[in-house]
Formats: sequence, structure tokens, C-alpha cells
Amino acid sequence: MKMKKITVGQRLYVSVMTVFLLFAISFIVFQQYREKQYKIDTLNLKLQEYNDRMAEAMRSCPSVNESWLTHYVGQHPVRGIRVTLITVRGRVVYDNVRKDYAHMGNHADREEVVEALHLGHGSAVDRMSPTMKRDYFYSATYFPHQGYVVRSALPYDNDLADSLAADQHYIWFAVVSIILITVILFRFLNRLGHNITNLRRFALLADRNEALDVEELMHFSNDELGEIAERIIKLYRQLQNTRQEQDRLKRQLTQNVAHELKTPVASIQGYLETILNNPKIEETTKEQFLKRCYAQSERLSSLLRDISLLNRLDDAPVQKSRECVDIVSLVAEIQKEVSLQLEEHDMLMVVSLPEDLMVEGNRSLLYSVFRNLVDNSIAYAGVGTTIEISAELASQTDGPSLWYFTFSDNGQGVEPHHLSRLFERFYRVDKGRSRKMGGTGLGLAIVKNAILEHGGTINVRNNPEGGLRFDFTLPVA
Repeated sequence: MKMKKITVGQRLYVSVMTVFLLFAISFIVFQQYREKQYKIDTLNLKLQEYNDRMAEAMRSCPSVNESWLTHYVGQHPVRGIRVTLITVRGRVVYDNVRKDYAHMGNHADREEVVEALHLGHGSAVDRMSPTMKRDYFYSATYFPHQGYVVRSALPYDNDLADSLAADQHYIWFAVVSIILITVILFRFLNRLGHNITNLRRFALLADRNEALDVEELMHFSNDELGEIAERIIKLYRQLQNTRQEQDRLKRQLTQNVAHELKTPVASIQGYLETILNNPKIEETTKEQFLKRCYAQSERLSSLLRDISLLNRLDDAPVQKSRECVDIVSLVAEIQKEVSLQLEEHDMLMVVSLPEDLMVEGNRSLLYSVFRNLVDNSIAYAGVGTTIEISAELASQTDGPSLWYFTFSDNGQGVEPHHLSRLFERFYRVDKGRSRKMGGTGLGLAIVKNAILEHGGTINVRNNPEGGLRFDFTLPVA
């Protein structure tokens, strides 16, 4: 039979209670001893004072005899007190209880007498008297000038023993306190053990990748540890949901990539298969097919290049060194490269940028930002439209200065419900038209990620007069 495992809370409870009980018992025993010793010392001090007063009375009395001594002792308020005078050699010269001094043994070896002769005073608690055959509490004082020891004693009966005993009310108070502390500690450690047990179950379920929708896992005690445990589980669930969302996006991206690659690959395969299966095909037709194959291969190269760039932006910051980039010359370079396309679409590109517009960043990424925005407008703005690029400097009190860019066209724009998704990968407003234009569906995603990589922001909206408007920021060099 498998033994039930002792929990951390139970082990902690047993350990703490063992230490506490040992301390409590030791304290009670020590306190009992101190209280009893205090009462013994108090009684001994009173008897010592009596011995001193009796010796003083004997010195002041001109004639001390047995009747005077008996009369003096008889005046003591405590009944049953025994007073004995003992010489330095241990011979008893007076005892108010027993008068046959000749038959009383030598007292030089009595415990309290020996101590008094050496230290000046001595005592003995609960010692049997060989003479009287009963227990006494003795207190002896040595007076060297008189040459004798005055010893007073009280019978050690039940009344004296009770008066010297420690107060039992303290013990009951200590026992009740121990019980209360035990109950409080048990409740606290029980809650602690419950939290630890739930955390352990959570760790086991998480390690086995099992479902965490266990109701009792969310019921922790209302304290700091319970709050921390609940937060850990919530964070783990959020992490799981994030991973699931990432897996979903990865699957979606894989499907989109496969779909995007499928069309050009099928086209290339079809054209080449036609050429191979028709050796006598006309040269003009063959050349036309080969040109189409080349165009599709260019599309594949562009798609793979964009995917590679996005992966580098996602996985880790671009490790290329940053520099001061002249945006005016960069935009002029792009304008020159697309001049033929602008002419074909009867489009105009108006650039209104400050001459000193310098941005700190990676030139190839900044080139991708402006080139993709220009290509997007050429592809979708429409014939006879105008592209406008402008920028202005804005200083910030709580951060570095930024360039605020505006890139817009006066084309047809997009419907409002598409705006929030334009920066998604492979998202197309018009899928058929987009593929026909040769786009990869990744241009605006690259724009957004490149701007974020530079610490900027970007948003898109429709112009009131028509067309799209992109507003974004880049850091001043």
C-alpha cells in the first residue's frame, strides 16, 4: 500500500510546533524554577533577618539565659519556628524545641552550618533533621564576634511546600496560550500547504502539457502567496494563448506562402512543359513563354526576398550599423528608378522635403519603406493620380526629436473596414487584381516593421478628397 506523501505545509507545521513546544516547555520549567527559587530566597532572607535581630538582642542584653531566649523566641509571630544556638565546634547550647542538649549530636557537619561558617550564612531546603526526625527549612547565620551560629528553621510541611511552590495559574495561562497559537499556526500553515499543493498540481499539469482548466487550481487563499500563485497561472495561460496564436499565425503564414508560391511555380512549370512537349513550337512563341517564365521567376525572387526581410525583422533586430541617411537623396533615387512606371500610368510624384532631412537608421530598410509605399501607390492609386511626400520636424520634451512624414495619393483609396488590416502579411483588398499587378502582399508589412525597428510609428487613413494617407515618424539624426 502506497503511503500518503507528507506535504510541505505539514512538515513545516511539525517542525515549527516542535521548536515552539520545546521552547515553551523549557520556558515554563525555567520560570517555575525561578519563581520557586525567588520564594525560597525571600523566606531565607526573612529568617536571616530574624537571626540578625536575635543576635543583636543578645548583644544588648546584660544577662542571656535559657529563659530569656525562650521568651524571645516565643514572641515570634510564626508558630512552630525552631531556633538553635550552635558553637563553632558544633555543640548545641540552646534549642527551643528540644532541651536535652547533651544527647543532641554534633551539628558541625550540618549543611547549613558548614555553609554559614564558610560564607557567613547558609540554608538548607527540605532537609531531614536527625534530631527531630522530620523535614525542616533551615537558615543559619554565623556571628564570629560572639563565636556561635544562630539557626532558625520552619517545619517543611504541606503548608510551607505550597507557599514555596510556583503559581499554577501561570501554567494554565501558558497552556491556553500554546493551544491558541497551535490553532492559529495550523490554520495559517494549512492555507500555505493548500497553495503549495495547488502550485505543485499546476506545475505537473504544465509539465505534461495537460489542460489547466481545473477549477480548484484557481482557488487560493486570500494572502500574498495566493495572489502570486494566481498571477503565475494567469501569466502561464496568457503565454499558452500567445503561443497558440503564434502557431496559428505561423500556419496561416505557411499556407499563404505556399499559396503565393503555387501560382508562379505552376505558371513556370506550364510554360516549360509546353515548350518541352512541342519541339517544333515557333521561336516567337517560345521566346514569349520564356519571357513569362522569367517574369514569374522575378516574382518568386521578390517574394522570397520580402519573406527573408520580414523574418529578420521578426526574429531579431537588424544587426547592421546605423548611419545618418539623407532621405532627400534617397527619395530622389527612388523617383528616378520609377520614372518609367510613373510615365506609363500618367502619374505625378510631388516631393516636399526639407533639404536638411537626415534620419538615423539603416539605409536599406529606409529604402524599403519609401520604395514599397511608392510601388503600392503606383499599383493601386490609379491612372492620372498624384503622389505627395512631405515632412516636418517636431521636438519632444520627453524624448528625441522626430521627423513626421506624410505620404499620400489622390487615388481611389480603400473601404474603411480594410484599413486596420493593410499592414498584415499577404492581406489583399482585391486578391485577383493584386496578383495580376505582380505584388507579393508583403510590402506594407515590411514598411510597418521597418519603421517600428527604427523606433517610429505609422498609421493609415483615407484622405477626405480620396486616396490613402500614411503618417509615420522616424528619428532625427
